[in-house]
Amino acid sequence: MAERDPGPFQAAASIREVEAADSAALDTLLREATTPFVIRGLVAHWPLVAAARRSPRAARNYLLGLSRDMDFTVSVGQPQDDGRLFYNEDATAMNFNTFKGKLPGIFAQFDKGEELGDARAIYIASTDVHQYFDGLHDANHVDLGKRDLLASIWIGTHTRIAAHNDFPDNLACVAAGRRRFTLFPPNQFRNLYLGPVDNTPAGRAVSMIDFHAPDFDRFPRFRDALEHAQIADLEPGDALHIPSMWWHHVEGLEGFNILVNYWWRETPRWLGQPQDALNHAMLSIRDLPEDEKAHWRDLFDYYVFGDQTDVVAHIPEPGRSVLAPLTPEKAARIRSFILRQLSR
Repeated sequence: MAERDPGPFQAAASIREVEAADSAALDTLLREATTPFVIRGLVAHWPLVAAARRSPRAARNYLLGLSRDMDFTVSVGQPQDDGRLFYNEDATAMNFNTFKGKLPGIFAQFDKGEELGDARAIYIASTDVHQYFDGLHDANHVDLGKRDLLASIWIGTHTRIAAHNDFPDNLACVAAGRRRFTLFPPNQFRNLYLGPVDNTPAGRAVSMIDFHAPDFDRFPRFRDALEHAQIADLEPGDALHIPSMWWHHVEGLEGFNILVNYWWRETPRWLGQPQDALNHAMLSIRDLPEDEKAHWRDLFDYYVFGDQTDVVAHIPEPGRSVLAPLTPEKAARIRSFILRQLSR
């Protein structure tokens, strides 16, 4: 494995490595994990990995043989940005353009870029494996038991994706090229200097720091984040588990890279997305007078974060409605109520 350039990450710890003899052992690791871990060679047997070891073009031909006749979304960056898919200088727009096209045409651009040595980033991000490919999952997948999975494929040239986090748990499997992951615990969000929440490169707020050239005058608390950083370089066949809400900066280190990842929640999907509640709170609470905000903070502690026994003890059980433990039906009732209120 190639040595990594430590840069500002000289003190960063390596992400721990574990072994899983079978799917049952992997299931136990995932259920018990509170920190990231790497499993070397977990998907080394995949036909896609074997094709990628022959050549990037062999990997692309393998995918073309399984792809459906659909429009894929592809992002194309600028040569001067060194693969960094990010904002423009004033963060009002992105520094890349997004197009739709058939996979053969997109892959022809990969071929041309390799022939000409074109440095611009080409990136097919988070594409549903089941929807866009026929048989890819059957031949290349990880047995994750009864988890309700979203399986996605990511295909790109040399790319740098800003640090961000995801609500679901994540198992990321490298099928081609090499990936470098730099991870931080969830509580480091203040030290990562997050950008806008509504105008984002891919739907999640990202760190505004260029990890290749961090500006410590502008982002001084990033030094504190570095004390908690963990790094792993993954080869084809390796996998990384990223627990829910862990921040991760991702680099595709080769000229051609493929990642397949699996997202799942440990809680039912009908509970909704916490980010939606945060967005609504910014709309309705953040700019209130301080005394009113303090009152709403108390109400949130009471109804959301506190001991629910105190909330409902004085209410007859049949009348507790959505204050009782949620069910799919009660969750739907809350969702309908919120939609009615927002549509006024």
